[in-house]
Amino acid sequence: MQASGGGNTLSESEIVEAALRVVREDGVEKLSMRRLSRELGVSPMAPYYYVADKRELLDLVATAALTGVRTPPAESGPWQRRLRDLIDQIDDKLRKHPGLGDVLIEQMLGKQLDLIAAIMEILFEAGFNDRNVLAAYATIHTYLFGRSRVNPRDRAPLSDVALPEAVERATKHMADLRGKYAYDFGMEVLISGLEAQLVRQPDSDVR
Repeated sequence: MQASGGGNTLSESEIVEAALRVVREDGVEKLSMRRLSRELGVSPMAPYYYVADKRELLDLVATAALTGVRTPPAESGPWQRRLRDLIDQIDDKLRKHPGLGDVLIEQMLGKQLDLIAAIMEILFEAGFNDRNVLAAYATIHTYLFGRSRVNPRDRAPLSDVALPEAVERATKHMADLRGKYAYDFGMEVLISGLEAQLVRQPDSDVR
């Protein structure tokens, strides 16, 4: 998508990346058409050649940033493997586009319903009942989009006060929280927990 606005020619990727920069620096609540135009260095009206309002802008950002995420087919393996594959793909997009998580929290009940449906369909096929599918999705959603709250990018150094021994030993590995080790650990705990809940689920509750 290209068009002329205020003497500038913008691409869709430029708009998406500029919007994500604003979200990363100021938060999704501060993203506006005027703020976007300043970030792009164009006239205040220029973004309106591309999107009508903030809601449509968020739709564009979420859709563009998640391009390429595919739902693993049923024949590709057991539900655990397919669920992990799908979540890995979303996490990869979150890592490549800092700030995307905040956009998706705003948009998951909008244009991104297909991703929610894909996760829930895998859980239904695994045998979870309706209530537990919702609880399981909420747990996955919290893990995917809540981890940045636990370890924000601008996290200040730990206080100079003496730390309890257990805290001191563990926090030597703080850098791991944003790496593959901690992500894999969390995913293994999450999927193992879902397996355990499925076993505990009364047969009469299965859909």
